[in-house]
Amino acid sequence: MQKISLNALALLLCACGTAAAQGYPSDPPKEEFKMRPEMTEFWEPQVRVVTPGNGTAAPSDAIVLLDGKDLSKWESAKDGSAPKWELKDGAMTVVRGTGDVRTKDKFGDFQLHIEWRAPEKVESQGQGRGNSGIFLQDRYELQVLDSYQSRTYSNGQAGSIYKQTPPLVNAMRKPGEWQVYDIIYTAPRFKEDGSVFSPARVTVLHNGVLIQNNFEIKGPTEYIGLPNYKAHSEAPIRLQDHGNPVSYRNIWIRKL
Repeated sequence: MQKISLNALALLLCACGTAAAQGYPSDPPKEEFKMRPEMTEFWEPQVRVVTPGNGTAAPSDAIVLLDGKDLSKWESAKDGSAPKWELKDGAMTVVRGTGDVRTKDKFGDFQLHIEWRAPEKVESQGQGRGNSGIFLQDRYELQVLDSYQSRTYSNGQAGSIYKQTPPLVNAMRKPGEWQVYDIIYTAPRFKEDGSVFSPARVTVLHNGVLIQNNFEIKGPTEYIGLPNYKAHSEAPIRLQDHGNPVSYRNIWIRKL
């Protein structure tokens, strides 16, 4: 090993100390780094243009799932055949016993607009009154129910994430009137071993009123027992046949 004399070492340390004291070269003059407005501005990427629809009409980048003309975007959830729900006056209505329907396309994160109507004639109460459901990614249920002046368990009424959390408020219109859900959904992410990296989240507006505020979904909907996540990829939107003639119209979705 090469030896350094004490005098040489002293000169080296002195030089380093002098450089540090002078703030050179690590600390250039402060006036050279004065912030200017343009330093926090960026022009790329340019924001994509989307033309909004009038009222509840679909924006220009949306996928229209139901325009009232046909059911070509839907299939039977049971066997993939053509759906057997009734299409009339621009809406599709549950036909009891024909089973759930689902979209042919699959989705991850999305913005979903969907309008629904419980029967005007009230024939039951609680869970038997205008019952259906919107299953996000085929497994997480946003409850559809006629909860207008009708009591049931809070985490099972309209606007609830079924059996998980009630809506913040009851924003129901009367039976026979059209209800509107606007849904912002973030799909869950999973690790390579199938465990949850980040759970699904959902925000819902019911007739323009916030009823779910970035709620963390605990797992797939279970009627009995607790939810438990299982890894999955993109999946359809499914609408439930619960035996009541609930109608749907004007359904569109934007991939996020």
